[in-house]
Amino acid sequence: MRCPYCGGSETQVKDSRPSEDGAAIRRRRVCPDCAGRFTTFERVQLREVVVLKRSGKRVPFDRDKLQRSIDVALRKRAVDPERIERLVSGITRQLESAGEPEVTSEAIGELVMAGLKGLDDVAYVRFASVYKNFREAKDFEDLLGTLGDGLLAVGAEPESPPDEPDAPPRRRAARS
Repeated sequence: MRCPYCGGSETQVKDSRPSEDGAAIRRRRVCPDCAGRFTTFERVQLREVVVLKRSGKRVPFDRDKLQRSIDVALRKRAVDPERIERLVSGITRQLESAGEPEVTSEAIGELVMAGLKGLDDVAYVRFASVYKNFREAKDFEDLLGTLGDGLLAVGAEPESPPDEPDAPPRRRAARS
């Protein structure tokens, strides 16, 4: 494994342990040339999957790109990293075990949207807005309508609980 810091070709494994519920091996490595430390992951790859893009271009499936897309949608959301890793691994396994040598980018997008919908509604809306190329607020309204009755309509004010007097506005305490 080549060192990401100095490019040295001889790195040493210092620690190995199972990761992702045994689906991968996490290795801590050190470079003898620059003493840089880094982590690598070893995963089983069932088959090569080619992604057919909307433009017609064919590119190899990239698990890291999938991870980055999901991470962007989940940025600043309180979601357990273990659940995120299970989502990425599950989508990857689905694609590799489907038996198809090619998969469309739309099919991957739908898998991600389905996974995010079960994981975090805000991340689902974020991803969908980019994936479906939203152009106006109506696109968001339509998508929010699919999330269920638990969400407020866009622009609606939350209702105050019945039989509860309005509380006076809170004042900020003076700092000394």
